[in-house]
Amino acid sequence: MRRALLAWAAMSVLASGASGSPMQDPGWPRQIAKDGATFLYYQPQIDEWKDYTDLFARVAFSLTPAGGKPVLGVTSLRAGTIVDREARTVFLRDIELTDVRFPSLDPAAAKQMGALVRQIVPPGGETISLDRVLADLENVRTAAKPVHVNNDPPPIFFSTTPAILLLVPGEAVPAPIDKTNLEFIVNANWDVFRDKTTGKYFLLVEKFWLAAPALQGPWALPASLPADLGKLPAGQNFDDVKKMIPPPPPKGPPPKIFFSPAPAELIVAKGEPVYTHVKGTRLLFVSNTEADVFVDEAGSPYYVLLSGRWFRAPKLAGPWTFAGGDLPEDFRKIPRDSPAARVLASVPGTIEAADAVMLAQIPTTAIVNRAEAEKKVKVVYDGPPNFVAIPDTSMQYATNTQEKVIKAGDLYYLCFQAVWFVSASPTGPWKTADSIPKEIYAIPPGSPVYNVTYVYVTNPTPTTVQSSYAAGYVGVFVVGVGVGMTVAYGTGFYYPPYVYYPPGMMYPVYRPYPCTYGAAAVYNPYTGGYAVGRRAYGPYGAAGSSAWYNPATGRYGRSATVQSPYGGRTTASTYNPWTGARASTSQGHNAYAQWGSTTAVRGNQWAQTGHVTTRNGTAAGYRTSSGQSGVAYRGSNGNVVKTDNGVYAGQDGNVYRKDSSGNWNQYDNGNWNQVDRPRGEQGNVPEARSGVGDAPRASQGAARDTESLDRSAQSRDRGAAQTQQRQGGASGGRGGGRRR
Repeated sequence: MRRALLAWAAMSVLASGASGSPMQDPGWPRQIAKDGATFLYYQPQIDEWKDYTDLFARVAFSLTPAGGKPVLGVTSLRAGTIVDREARTVFLRDIELTDVRFPSLDPAAAKQMGALVRQIVPPGGETISLDRVLADLENVRTAAKPVHVNNDPPPIFFSTTPAILLLVPGEAVPAPIDKTNLEFIVNANWDVFRDKTTGKYFLLVEKFWLAAPALQGPWALPASLPADLGKLPAGQNFDDVKKMIPPPPPKGPPPKIFFSPAPAELIVAKGEPVYTHVKGTRLLFVSNTEADVFVDEAGSPYYVLLSGRWFRAPKLAGPWTFAGGDLPEDFRKIPRDSPAARVLASVPGTIEAADAVMLAQIPTTAIVNRAEAEKKVKVVYDGPPNFVAIPDTSMQYATNTQEKVIKAGDLYYLCFQAVWFVSASPTGPWKTADSIPKEIYAIPPGSPVYNVTYVYVTNPTPTTVQSSYAAGYVGVFVVGVGVGMTVAYGTGFYYPPYVYYPPGMMYPVYRPYPCTYGAAAVYNPYTGGYAVGRRAYGPYGAAGSSAWYNPATGRYGRSATVQSPYGGRTTASTYNPWTGARASTSQGHNAYAQWGSTTAVRGNQWAQTGHVTTRNGTAAGYRTSSGQSGVAYRGSNGNVVKTDNGVYAGQDGNVYRKDSSGNWNQYDNGNWNQVDRPRGEQGNVPEARSGVGDAPRASQGAARDTESLDRSAQSRDRGAAQTQQRQGGASGGRGGGRRR
């Protein structure tokens, strides 16, 4: 009865949780009770994650038949995967048990018990933390394919006083302001106005107005502002500007202005650099700047990390050159609890860098409803469709639309919010595509439509199609070679913006492409992407334009921002030129976010989960979009259930656990026998027996498996710790259960 109440409560959580609630890993081990039998299963051990879509794993379990005694076994499984990067979970769907083994049973008994396992295990789905999977994949990493990006250093400015970076890529694009003699610069990352009567420029920085005869400067406090600034119209997002008219009395000196007509970077220190020692290394880092700047205490060059790339210089003022993975060995020794540890994901050879590379390859997946998706697709061109050649291919891409339209042969392919469409005409109608020409995936990084090569379509049905995209679609790329691989933001190539002046229109159309530099992009291990935006880079947090014109609606807005796909420190509306989307969250961005549950089903809507914890244990339930449901129960139901998540499936098909002394024990017909470690392996571990009395030792074959078991245990511990950190302490340590 108690178990039934817990099951009912768990399913009630599902019913009331709504699809918007992100699913989480409820912890391990998990237990299912059915028809008097109890199935307790431990965290899967990953053997392969093929193309990050099909997962193969081993699972150690305990099966107690109705009225019988528990027997331990190992099952191998294959499952399709749906990844929710925002919730950091992997949903295992369509689970298939490829093999069930009971090392202690004779063939007849093993066959009977295997049939019982297959009856109990729900095929519909299972949720596991992405961090647990990543940690386990340390042992079976898949080779990544790096991108040949451009690593030429951008202009890098340095200041010891407050400063901002004024970016106006290429030529200034002016837009007139109705009923005034003013125009503002569309492609500036700060509010810049030009008085057409005097030719002077006026820049609003924080609470300072500055004036200059040219965008290059020199900038200084003006004696007065143009009277027309007081006539700025309503409805065009000038509210923040109008609050500064008339300007408040200046408090202190204005910031220094660094101007660049190309993507650039700015390092601002609060006064002269303050050098802080990195414990256990010879490195020093500059602690009074938001930038990641290091120097060897022996006086070697300075190193700075920008958009995932390392550059070095003899002094902070430059000149800077690309350092790549050629870093002092001490970078790999930075402690994980150091304030400088945030750079570890960009240090080749570290676990953090390997995780980042793997995460960049793992696709975010959605099941797309064809009919609903096709209703929402609309491509607007500025004038007649204009196509230009894509280098090194026979294809062309459209230049005068913000959407990614590619002409391949006689057909047109549209990548819209990470879903592929096809049409016989550049203007549609568009139908969801069942397949994509292979040549599209040969588009070089130097093309502004390169990011679409990270979007795939699979498993088409008459009503749905499965769409997935890797991190390259939103601007995060794998760079480097071999163990030196890391991830970086942007390709390093500069794609000139598209500017179009519609006939008879007052405002220009300005469509920028994403910039690698000038956005203060910093890798965020919690989201697996790059967060951008510092006040030194503009009030909207990023580089590019601060204005756009939408010819589809006729609306003109100033607070658009060319932001990273992972959001920024801003409350303004966001525009992501990598994907063409204008919606983002504070830390994460999903290309399917605007589609809604009726069009694209994300991972946390495919499998809704809930849990209830009482003093008697925890019940976790699941429900899939195919209508399947079930309850996985974990509670205090005997010694086996009270064990932690420390039981493992060996590569030899046997079941193992580790005792408190660090020794491995093999399960054999109800007994746990200590495994001898091979000579020379972890000689500092004492030979202590784990059972009561003199339990027999396991075979030498088992002894040879201890090295892989040690790796599995370390990976499981690390995955549990990372899951706990991600879920705000929801998961326990080694056991991975919820804290009570």
